[in-house]
Amino acid sequence: MTTEQQMTEEKNNINQIIADKGATKKSLIPILQAIQKEHNYLPEELLKDLADKSEISLAEIVGVASFYSQFRLQPVGEHMIKVCVGTACHVKGAGQVYDAFRRELKLADGEDTEESGKYTLEQVACLGCCTLAPVVQIDETTYGHVASDQVEQIIADFESIKGTKSAKKARKADGSEIQGEIRIGLGSCCVASGSQEIQQEVESVVNESGLRVNLKHVGCVGMCHQVPLVEIVPNDGEATLYAKVKPEDVKNIVENHFEAPGMFTRLKNKLLHTVETIQTDRNWEGIQRYEISMREKPVASFLGKQVPIATEYRGIINPLDVEEYLSRGGFSALAKMLKTMSPDEVIQQVKDSGIRGRGGAGFPTGVKWELVKKQKDETKYIICNGDEGDPGAFMDRMLLESYPYRVIEGMIMAAYAVGIHQGYLYIRAEYPLAVKRIREAIKICEAKNYLGKNILGSGFSLNLQIYEGAGAFVCGEESALIASIEGNRGFPRMRPPYPAESGLWGKPTLVNNTETLAQISYILREGAEGFSNIGSGKSTGTKVFALAGKVARGGLIEVPMGITIKQVIEEIGGGIANGRKFKAVQIGGPSGGCIPAEHADTPIDFESLGEMGAMMGSGGLVVLDDTDCMVDIARYFLSFTQEESCGKCTFCRVGTKRMLDILDRIVSGKGKNGDIEELEHLAAWTSKGSLCGLGRTAPNPVLSTLRYFRDEYEAHINGTCPTGKCTDLITYSVNDDCIGCTKCVQKCPVDAIPFTPHEKHTIDTGLCIKCDACRAACPVDAIDVK
Repeated sequence: MTTEQQMTEEKNNINQIIADKGATKKSLIPILQAIQKEHNYLPEELLKDLADKSEISLAEIVGVASFYSQFRLQPVGEHMIKVCVGTACHVKGAGQVYDAFRRELKLADGEDTEESGKYTLEQVACLGCCTLAPVVQIDETTYGHVASDQVEQIIADFESIKGTKSAKKARKADGSEIQGEIRIGLGSCCVASGSQEIQQEVESVVNESGLRVNLKHVGCVGMCHQVPLVEIVPNDGEATLYAKVKPEDVKNIVENHFEAPGMFTRLKNKLLHTVETIQTDRNWEGIQRYEISMREKPVASFLGKQVPIATEYRGIINPLDVEEYLSRGGFSALAKMLKTMSPDEVIQQVKDSGIRGRGGAGFPTGVKWELVKKQKDETKYIICNGDEGDPGAFMDRMLLESYPYRVIEGMIMAAYAVGIHQGYLYIRAEYPLAVKRIREAIKICEAKNYLGKNILGSGFSLNLQIYEGAGAFVCGEESALIASIEGNRGFPRMRPPYPAESGLWGKPTLVNNTETLAQISYILREGAEGFSNIGSGKSTGTKVFALAGKVARGGLIEVPMGITIKQVIEEIGGGIANGRKFKAVQIGGPSGGCIPAEHADTPIDFESLGEMGAMMGSGGLVVLDDTDCMVDIARYFLSFTQEESCGKCTFCRVGTKRMLDILDRIVSGKGKNGDIEELEHLAAWTSKGSLCGLGRTAPNPVLSTLRYFRDEYEAHINGTCPTGKCTDLITYSVNDDCIGCTKCVQKCPVDAIPFTPHEKHTIDTGLCIKCDACRAACPVDAIDVK
């Protein structure tokens, strides 16, 4: 194809995209996403062509394209390597992994695409697979628990699977009786850990044996630390859940529970790996006991302290099976509401429940609904805020992937209560599985008349559509989110007026967080009192958290408000991994703060966390151990908020930059007396003067670490990092415990350790890049960092 022919084809593609998406400004971000999907970046000539053929000026197009991190204005490699540097990944060594990829791809300073043009390397804020940290994604393939010495292996693995698609094997039906059900978790964490391979192996074993069983795909179980998961539910026995399953385990697992016709011999009580049966504290429907591989010691209380409301029927229900959702009470509250309740009665129920917004601010949900209902404008909008940009948080992703109908049902109820007929689900484009499932769920709901005109014959109508975010943390703030849907840069707006009065396109707009909407159907089904009796004080109901970091058992958890930090970490999370000592927990993402171990009895509720200098936030809960540097943690969060600042207001733009400059000096050994006081001064003014929540809360991680770990700041200013994390303040050396095994030599990427087998090794500090590979490889802890 000639260059001229190629250009003609590309312009025809633009015409088709405009025809599909529209030619107005509100379609700009979807148009840019479509162009980038086709070309992997935004070619300048196509942007000019877009301006010529639409109502959008070139200045507006470039302004939006340069604001959102998803868009690329320069050519990139054939494949994108994304290294997650979210909180959980950061504390588990994502920086070293990123550096290792740079070395493997031979990237010079300032370069991000290798010479051949095959791979482009980039850091991303969060991939939403925090329990698998550190995480790397190459195109659509995700790798978890990545170590810096595995990058060559990962690239080789990707090359081996590139361009291949696994075909699903057809299952035969012989008319015999169904013997039971095999459930396979297919949430994002499960998929990233290899559950699709498990699915294929289960299908293969079932087909080859002639078994008659139902194969069922289910959403998140919450036990992300145990994925991949397979649950066996025989007709004549208890359900058994197998964790950390490998493809080679599948045949024995299936044979242990089902007897196949003919020559397929059932193996009783014989598994590939030793297992232990544990009884849960609560008899969850369909899950009465767990047999878990001894690869990781099980903790029976992981589910025992939890109360599933937003995550009801987790690991049991197929996310897109609407008939199963109906059989378990789905849409029953909606039908009841449409037939027997007035909008005012619905709002009163929500107010009486005491539910507060789960997106971070904790504003009373019923009051917000009432404010929107009072607006006289005939046109109003509802938005589900699924723009989960906090590093270390994956609650929205899991809820959207695993409970799409529950979220949609909540949106319909909210829309009915306040008189809305058009809505949007604003979902991060980085969550493709969530987008896919919500899109399919909307189509099914329309076909079943749960969406569209005259829902269930009630006379009420509602249309919903998806709007994919383009990568801006600030768009989690509702006015910035609204600006994004309108096709603008995601700048927050002055308030008042609030979105309830003047929001999307100047119309009254109700914005609720995904988790808030996922809890509404429970409130209307069980009654306000049933919800308000859970929790404590002004913090009623439950809260979904992404439990990650240095905890032994991370995952998606839903706990009653008022549970203590200690209970979450020790009883649900199984304590600190690898026998380390609990140091602190970071709650609330970049807007939150760090609470030290001595305050582990603090209840998790809006008021208590605020008193401790933290906040609920959207629900990220990252556990830190005694190897984590609190100054580094504060610097990490401030660098994130400074990078994500939209730049609209001076206090946020300049304040976060000046604070970050001071922290950079401190962690590099150049701190001086007065820096701590200057940090406190800048933090106070940044908080007071910033326009939106991002700027007002940006100092929280700094202030909370100064409050509880001031001694670490002082140590850094005196030239010492107590935990050995800040590379400019440490030196690697070999102590007398060295046995000369050369394992450190083999792992060193820069040959800083001479090859001297059976002798005590040495480290050339002039060559050492402090990647920590030697310490991780040493079997006898002979590497000192001081």
